[in-house]
Amino acid sequence: MRIIRSTFLLTLTLLFTLMLASAEDKWGVKVYDGAKYDPDTTAFVAHMGGQAACYRSADSLAKLVVFYSKLPGVAVIHTGAKGAMFKLNGVNITLQSPWMNMKTGVHNSDTLISIVKN
Repeated sequence: MRIIRSTFLLTLTLLFTLMLASAEDKWGVKVYDGAKYDPDTTAFVAHMGGQAACYRSADSLAKLVVFYSKLPGVAVIHTGAKGAMFKLNGVNITLQSPWMNMKTGVHNSDTLISIVKN
């Protein structure tokens, strides 16, 4: 019984460690938890120049502004009612909500996170 309990605790510890290690990071910028990668918007933004990774979140712009403004070493460039800009180690972080898909013209009410390395 003692071996089973020890094995179970070790397994739980390993799973927890793997979950922490799997938090996505893009060029030294933590990606907001739960945000989903958007390959089409990423390709469009990357075409404009630089390396890009774009994500979408159902969480409010205000919630994401708080998250990104608390990252260690981040510089807050701008925050406003419809967007925010940050810089961390030469990487630009832009938040937009609402936002328009420049390729399709569709207006989106979720929050777009663009992480761009020039």
